[in-house]
Amino acid sequence: MASGVRLEVVDIPLPEGTNVIIGRTHFIKTVEDLYEALVTSCPTLRFGVALCEASGKRLIRHDGNDRELEDLAVEACRRIAAGHVFVVYIREGWPINVLNRVKMVMEVVGVDAATANPVKVIVADLGEQRALLGVADGFKPLGVEGEADKRERIEFLRKIGYKRG
Repeated sequence: MASGVRLEVVDIPLPEGTNVIIGRTHFIKTVEDLYEALVTSCPTLRFGVALCEASGKRLIRHDGNDRELEDLAVEACRRIAAGHVFVVYIREGWPINVLNRVKMVMEVVGVDAATANPVKVIVADLGEQRALLGVADGFKPLGVEGEADKRERIEFLRKIGYKRG
């Protein structure tokens, strides 16, 4: 490890019934653009957005249509505290409903996670700067799916309406 670098693992809270999207951007305009992308993607969606501003006032910028989710996004950004990282919490919709719209926002550089699983973020702390190195999403695999598991997956996707029967 380079001198002056401290690695930190940051837990991201994920209340029951929520999903989180974590990504990187390059401009404070992202907060408003993500709001517009989300609000027009899925009519039932409740969400909160926050962004760690990397220069200027270096504030955590935020918006949303659900105050609880907006507060969760701000808290996650406080924990991560790395410039140009954004966090979106959603409820009453799924990442699959909004992810392409999020990725199409012009300022979005990439998406690191979109999940309802437990999330830990790996951050490098350099003193004045912090970098998001990666995201641990869920848990390690326990094996390889067999034929019964394949049938169960196929049936599940049809049951929830994401594949036709």
